[in-house]
Amino acid sequence: MSCSLFEFCRLQELKTVRDFLFQNQSKELVEEKTQTAENELSWDTSDWDSGWDNEENKEEDSASSTKAEEEPSGQNQPWLQDCVVSLSPCADLLVVAREQKAAFLSAKWRTGDSGREEMTLAVTWSGHLSTEEGESVSSVIAIPLASQKRSSTGRPDWTCIVVGFTSGYVRFYTESGVLLLAQLLHVDPVLRLKCRTYEIPRHPGVTEQHEELSILYPVALVTIDGFSLFQSLRACRNQVARAAAAGSDVVPPPPLAYKKWGLQEMDTIVDHSSVGVMTLCVFDQMKNASILGGFNASVKGSPPAMSQFVTVGTGPYAGFYYAVEGNSQPLLSHVALAVASKLTSALFNAASGWLGWNKSKNEEEAAQKQKPKVEPATPLGIRFGLPDSRRHGESICLSPCNTLAGVTDDFGRVTLLDLARGVAIRMWKGYRDAQLGWLQVQEERGDREFSPSASLPLPRRHALFLIIYAPRRGILEVWAMQRGPRVGAFTVGKHCRLLYAGYHLMGVNSVTSQGWQLHTQQVCLLDPTTGALRTINIPFHLALSDKKNERARDMHLLKRLSALLKSRDMDPDFLEREAKSVLLEIKHPAIKKQALESLLSNRNAPVSCLTNVTSALHDALKQQDADEVEASLLQLCSSQLKLLQLYSDIQQLQSAADTEACSANQDSLEGIEEELSRVGPTLQRYAQLSSKPSVSFAQDSPDTPLSAQAFLTQLECAEDGEVKVNRRSDAEWNQLGNFMFWGCLCGKSPTHKVCDTLQLAGISPQQLLSLLMSVWLQREKEVLQKPVETVRNLHTLLIALSNLDGAVEESWDPQSVSPWWQQVRFTCIQSHNAAAALLAALVAHRAAKASITSRADSKLQSEWEAVSLELEQWVVCVRQLEDVLVLQALLLVPSPQGTAGGAVVQCSIKTLQEGGRGGIADSVSKWVFRQNMAPERLKKMLQRKETQDTGDQKEKKEDGEETEKCQEEADRTAELLLAVCQRFPDSLSPDLLFSHCCWEYVVQWNKDPEEGRYLFFAVEHLKSITSPHIQLGISTMMWSTFIVKRFSAAAFLMEKVGKAPKDRLCRRDVGIGDKAMTSFLGCCVQLLQILMEADSAMEEIPTPELSVEEVWSGAEGPASIAELALEQRGVHYPLVQHHWLLALLLHAAMSFSVKVKPLSLFDSKGKNAFFRDLTTIQLMPSGDMDPGLVSLRQEFLLRVLTGWVQAIDDPSCSSPAPASTSLPSDGPKADWWPSLCMDLGSLLQVNPDILRRHLVCELYNQGLDLRAEEAILQVEDKEVLGSHLLVLTGQRLSYSLLHNQNQTQAAMELLARLPPTLCTWLKAMDPSELRCPLVSLSKTTRLVSRLVEMLPENHAQYSLALHLLEAVDVLSLSTED
Repeated sequence: MSCSLFEFCRLQELKTVRDFLFQNQSKELVEEKTQTAENELSWDTSDWDSGWDNEENKEEDSASSTKAEEEPSGQNQPWLQDCVVSLSPCADLLVVAREQKAAFLSAKWRTGDSGREEMTLAVTWSGHLSTEEGESVSSVIAIPLASQKRSSTGRPDWTCIVVGFTSGYVRFYTESGVLLLAQLLHVDPVLRLKCRTYEIPRHPGVTEQHEELSILYPVALVTIDGFSLFQSLRACRNQVARAAAAGSDVVPPPPLAYKKWGLQEMDTIVDHSSVGVMTLCVFDQMKNASILGGFNASVKGSPPAMSQFVTVGTGPYAGFYYAVEGNSQPLLSHVALAVASKLTSALFNAASGWLGWNKSKNEEEAAQKQKPKVEPATPLGIRFGLPDSRRHGESICLSPCNTLAGVTDDFGRVTLLDLARGVAIRMWKGYRDAQLGWLQVQEERGDREFSPSASLPLPRRHALFLIIYAPRRGILEVWAMQRGPRVGAFTVGKHCRLLYAGYHLMGVNSVTSQGWQLHTQQVCLLDPTTGALRTINIPFHLALSDKKNERARDMHLLKRLSALLKSRDMDPDFLEREAKSVLLEIKHPAIKKQALESLLSNRNAPVSCLTNVTSALHDALKQQDADEVEASLLQLCSSQLKLLQLYSDIQQLQSAADTEACSANQDSLEGIEEELSRVGPTLQRYAQLSSKPSVSFAQDSPDTPLSAQAFLTQLECAEDGEVKVNRRSDAEWNQLGNFMFWGCLCGKSPTHKVCDTLQLAGISPQQLLSLLMSVWLQREKEVLQKPVETVRNLHTLLIALSNLDGAVEESWDPQSVSPWWQQVRFTCIQSHNAAAALLAALVAHRAAKASITSRADSKLQSEWEAVSLELEQWVVCVRQLEDVLVLQALLLVPSPQGTAGGAVVQCSIKTLQEGGRGGIADSVSKWVFRQNMAPERLKKMLQRKETQDTGDQKEKKEDGEETEKCQEEADRTAELLLAVCQRFPDSLSPDLLFSHCCWEYVVQWNKDPEEGRYLFFAVEHLKSITSPHIQLGISTMMWSTFIVKRFSAAAFLMEKVGKAPKDRLCRRDVGIGDKAMTSFLGCCVQLLQILMEADSAMEEIPTPELSVEEVWSGAEGPASIAELALEQRGVHYPLVQHHWLLALLLHAAMSFSVKVKPLSLFDSKGKNAFFRDLTTIQLMPSGDMDPGLVSLRQEFLLRVLTGWVQAIDDPSCSSPAPASTSLPSDGPKADWWPSLCMDLGSLLQVNPDILRRHLVCELYNQGLDLRAEEAILQVEDKEVLGSHLLVLTGQRLSYSLLHNQNQTQAAMELLARLPPTLCTWLKAMDPSELRCPLVSLSKTTRLVSRLVEMLPENHAQYSLALHLLEAVDVLSLSTED
C-alpha cells in the first residue's frame, strides 16, 4: 500500500542508438586520445598533475578510468543528457535526437524468458532530419493522434513527431521518418515545443480547454490551434500515402494558421507553459481596471477571456502574460506571400519586354533560395512577474489541473507556483539539475462512492503528486500537493531521464471521448544503463491527512489478510494467529467488518479457525466502551458466532447414532405399509424407468459436504435472534436441506435433537419444513431404494417439526385448512418427482390425521366430528399423486431407437391442472408420437385386445431371445397404458385420446412435411374417432390450419405446369418433394372423405358430452382439442365434395403422371368455389356441363385407367415391403382405382359405360384377359364393346400370322386357306398398338368366342367374327398336332 516503481518496457538496441548519434564525437575522441598519447611520450606532466590535483580528484580519475576499461563502450556515461528525448504519452514511440540525427523506437511485443509477453522499444527508423545548412535539432515532441473510427477504444491511430530546429523551422514527421509538413514561423532558434490536449472537465465551473501546440522562441511565442493542426496532419499523411502509391510527387501542403506573440519586458526566456483560456471574476476585473486605469477607469460588462502564458528565465525570474482572445488574428503569411509573389511576377513578366528588365537565371534561383517572409509578432506586454535578479529559471512544468507549476533554477531550488494567484507557495532546495513531472491519481471505488447518506453517488476524488528527479543524488522523490509530505523515494541511477509529456491524444473532444479508456503513462523514468522504462504507482490514500492515514494502514492490513487467504498451502494455526492479529490491529470499523467478511467467505479456513477468530474479535469489542464500538460490527460478530456454533452442532449430530425410540409414532403409521404395498409395483416400475445412467460433476453431487462458508452465506441472523434462510438458488437450497435433514432421513442422526437444535437457533418451522421437503424430493432415487425405512424417518421428522412452536397454530380449527399442512401439500402439487411426492403425501396424510384426532380427543369431541376439510383435501391430493405416478411411469418408457424422441415430459399436479382438460391426453399423445406407435396398435390396446402370438409362433422363434424381450417390453408398455386409461377414464377416453394423437401427428407433420407418414397416421387416428361431431371439427381445423395452403399451392402448380411437376418445382412452390406430395394429396382425399361422412352422420348421432374425473375437475387452462372441435361450425357438403373431386384429380395425376390442367376441368363457378372456407355457402356449378369440359374430363379419366392397367402389370412398380408402413394410396396398383374412376365419371357427368369399355379394352391390350373378363360383366353396351374387341382380336391374329418371327408351317397353311376378305382385313391391322401382342392362343380363342356372343347376328361384322372363330380353332388344332 505504498509507492512502487515498476518496469513496464525495455529498450532494445540502445547501444546502436548511441553509436549512431555520437558517431562523429567518437572519432574525435579517438583522435584526441591518439594526440594525448603522443604528447605523453614527449612531455612529463607528473609533477604538474601532482601539484594541481588533490587526492579526491585522483580517486575520481582512477574510478573513471577503471570504469572506462571495464566498459569500453561508455554506456554508463551521461550521453543521454546531451540528447533531446521525447516519449509518446501512449509509451509506444520514443524519439532520441542529437544535432542533425534522430532515431525513432517503436513498441514491439516479444516473449520473455519467463514465457510471458513483454513490450519492448526497438529502432524502426534512424537518419538525418535537418535540411538547412548549419541547423540542428533543438526540441522534439511526439504527439499521438486519435483514431476517427467509431470502433476505436482509445488507442492512437498514428503518432506525429514534431521537431524544432535552431533555424526556426518546425517540421512534422511520421513514425517512419517521412516529412509531412515544414514551416518557418520565426527566424530565431526553437527553444521548446509543448502541447496541450483536451481534458474532460471534472467540475461544472471549469473552463473547457482546447487543444494547442505552442512553440517558444527567444523573444516570441507561436501557438497553433489543435483542431486545425489535427486536420492538416491527417490530410498531409493521406496525401503522402497516395503519392507513394501512385509514384508521383507530393503536392506541397497549405501553410498552417498560427498566432505569434512578441513577449516583452523580460530579459531572457528559456521555457514556458501555456496555461490555457481563463476568465477573471468580476472582483479581479474591477481590481485590475482600477489599478491600471485609476479611479475613473471604466469596467466592461463581462470579463474577457484570456490566454495565460507563464515563462521562466531572468529579469524577472517568472513572467505572467495574458493575451485577450480576439485581439490577434491568425497569421497566414505564407498564403499572402504566395499571392503577392505571383502578382508581382506576372506584372514584371508583362513589363520586361518593353522596359528591358530581364533577370538572369542565377538571380532567379538565388531569390527562390531565400527564406520565406516571416510575419512580425503581435506585442504582448508582461502583466506581472516574480523578480529575483540573481535567480535564473531553467524549466517549468505545468500540472495536469493547470493550477500549479513547478519551476527549477540555477540555485538548485524547486519552486511551486500558484498560477491563479501568481505567487510561489512552496520551495525545495538541494535539487540541482532537477527534472520534474506530475502524477494525478484517482480515488478507488469504495464506500464513499456509494454512501447511504448521499442521495447520489459522490464523485471520485483526485490526488496530485509532484515527481522530482535529482540526478546529482540519483534519487526520485514523490511529494503530495500542495503542502503534503514526501510519500515516496527511490534510489535510481544518476544518468536517467524523467520523461513527462503533460498531454494525451490529440483529436479528442467531449463527444468522441465517451466510452474511451485512454492507455497513457503520465510519468516515465528512462535508465540508459539498462534500457528500462519504469513508471510510478501511487495509492490514493497517501494524499490523505495524518488522521486519515489510519485508514491507509488498515487498508494495508486488509490487503495483507487477503494475500494470506489466497495462499492454498497454509497451516491452520498460522492462519488463525495471523487473522486474529490483523483483525485486532485494524482500527476502522468498516475495514474491520470487511476483513471479517472476507475471512468468513474463505473456503480454505477451517471452522475452528473461524470460530476462534470471530470469538476473539467479539470479546475485544465487548471490552471496549459502548460508545466506541460500532453496533453493526458487534451484531455481525455475535450473529456469525451463533451460526458457526449451529453449524458445528449439526455436524456433531450427524456423526451421532440415532438411539431414539420411535414407538410413540407407530400408531399413526398404521396402514401405511398397506398403501405402500398397493402402490409398490408402480413405484418399482417407476424406479426402473427413472434410473437411467447420467453424467454429473462431483461438486454437484448431493453427497458433497456443505462448507461453513456456504452455510453462512445462506443463513442470516436478525437483531431479535431469529435466523432466516435466504433462498438464492435451488441448488444451494437443496444442499442446505441435505446438510440438515438427510442424516435424519437415513436414520444416522437423532431426529428430535436435530429439530431442537434448529428450533433453539431461531429458524422458523416453515423454512425447516421447506428444506425437508426439498431434500426429500431431490433424493428420490435414494428414497426408492429403501422406501419403508425412509418413510418411517420422514414421518418422525414431520411429527417433530409439526410439534415445534409456531408450526401448527393453536387456534387452528380442524374444520378449516391448516397453513402448515397446506405448505406440504403445495410442495407435493408442484413437484415433478412423482414417487417422492406421493410418499410424502401419504406420510403427511397420516400425520395430519393423527394431529386432528389428538386435537379432537383433547376437546372431548365425538368421533364423527374428526372428519375435516383438511383430510378431504389430503385424500384428493393422494389420489391425484397416484394418478400422476402412473402417468409419469408411462411417459418414462423410452422411445425405440431411430425414432424422433425428444425430451421426456415431466408432469406434476400443477402442470396437469394448468394444461386444462386436455392436458393429460396431450401428454399421452406426445408419448405415442415418441413411441412411433401405429394407430392400429393403439386402437387394439385401448380395446384391451392386444394380440399375443400363439404357441406355434413361439416355437418358430425359440432362438430369438431378443424378440421375446421386446415382446415382454411391449406387453409391459400396454399394461402401463391400460393402467393409465383406467385411472383417467374420462380424460383418456378413446375419442379424446385419438383426437389429441391426430393433432399431435399433424403438428409434427407440419414441422417436417417430408415425413408423409405423420400425416397418414394423423388421418388414421382421425378415422378411429367414433363421434362424427368431433371428427367434423378436427377435420375442419386440420384443413384450415395445415392443409389448405399446401393443397392450393399444389393445385396452382399443376395448373401452371400442365402435368405432374418434378421434384424441384414441388419443393419450390409446395415445400415438399414429388413423392411426399403424392402422399399428401392421398391424405387430402381421405381427410375430405372423412369430413363428408362425418357431416352425413351428424344428424343421426347426438353430440357427445365431455367430462373429466372428479378429482381433476379443478383443471384450469386451454380447452382440449375435442372441446375446440365441438365448437366448430358445420360445413357445406357440396363445397367439401367439390374439393374432394379436385383432390382426387390431383392425386390421380400425380400417381400416374397424367398430363392435365386440373382447374381447367371446371367451369368458372367451380374455379371460384375452390379454396374457400368449407363452412361458407358458395355458388356451385349446376346443370349440364359444357361438352368440351366433359370431353376433357373423359380423356383424363381414360388416361388414369390406362395408367392403372400399365401399373398393375409393371414389375418395376413393386409393392411396398411388409416391414414398411403403407401409405394411404398403396401406390398406383391399388384395386380401388377403377371403381373410383367410375364414381368420378358419374360426378363429372362422364358416361361410366365408356370408362368400363375402355378399361376392358386396356386390360385385353395389356394381356390381362382374366381381369378383362371380370370387367366385361359390368359393361352395359356389349355391342360397341364387341366392335372394339374385334379390332383388338384382329391385331393379335395379325401379329401371330403375319408379324411373328417364329411362324410355323401350320400358320402359313392357314393363312393360305383364309378367305380373301379376312386375309385383307388381317393385313390392314397394326399389331404395334398392342402393349402385349404375344398372348397364348387359348386366351385369344376365349376372346373370339366372347365376341361372337356379344355381337348380334345382324351386326355388320358378325360374319367376320365367325371367320375369326373358325380360323382360331383351326390354328389351335394345328398347334396341338
